[in-house]
Amino acid sequence: MSPTFGVAFGGGGARGLAHIHAIEALDELGIKPVAIAGSSIGAIMGAGMASGMAGKDIHDYARSILSRRAEVATRMWRARPGTLAEAMQGGIRVSQFNIERILKAFLPDAIPETFAELKIPLQVAATDYFGHKLAVFDEGDLHSALAASAAIPAVFRPVTRDGRVLIDGGIYNPVPFDLIERAADIIIAIDVVGAPSEIERKHPTTVDLMFGATQLMMQSIIANKLKQCPPDILVRPAVSKYRVLDFMKIDALMSETVDIKDELKREIEKAVEGRSRDDKPKPNKRAVRR
Repeated sequence: MSPTFGVAFGGGGARGLAHIHAIEALDELGIKPVAIAGSSIGAIMGAGMASGMAGKDIHDYARSILSRRAEVATRMWRARPGTLAEAMQGGIRVSQFNIERILKAFLPDAIPETFAELKIPLQVAATDYFGHKLAVFDEGDLHSALAASAAIPAVFRPVTRDGRVLIDGGIYNPVPFDLIERAADIIIAIDVVGAPSEIERKHPTTVDLMFGATQLMMQSIIANKLKQCPPDILVRPAVSKYRVLDFMKIDALMSETVDIKDELKREIEKAVEGRSRDDKPKPNKRAVRR
């Protein structure tokens, strides 16, 4: 019997575009996960896969928008506050965009409104800000869960759901492979958090330092989780040179991370072979002894 697979897609903003390569690799191998988990951009990519979209479809959709500035501008205009009252809700917050409106303008129609409509079970990680804990969503309204998971502090305003104030899932669980560790035979984790890179920014700005410090915090969390319950496969695309909001650099990012497709395929092959060896019945030494 073929092993089952679960996939955890990590957070990382624009760096999470590299997740598309992993989805395409799974498609090419004919693997359909039985469980998916995601944080932030990973939750959005996971929702695309869980809704039945092929990696190629996600890839084409992302390119059709992010490689055209005019299209991005049009959708951002669509995501503007509907009224002055909405714009002033909670006070003037020039730097905080409404992530729920932005997702509504950018998500493909294939992603449904509710978890119940998904074709593959999905768990979405967010952070309960005042509850000081992880919040995991797997039922009810899907779009608000994705918005909460992707609500990067200082960029997007928090999302309120079920009386809780929610922010970026990556703060508590950057790559949520532990949420599905018992849901499949082989667990794959894709880490796109990255780390501060000297290649592009020798003199980091205040914003660079803020996001870079968050990356270091997330990597510390991941390292601790890897000691406790490591996934069967961990893939880390080379995405550190890209900023969290570098979505318009999709062509360069996708070109520079395409090698993870072959890497993931090799790791899957090794994991399946290793499992096959472990499942083989051990020979009866007395029976074969001469």
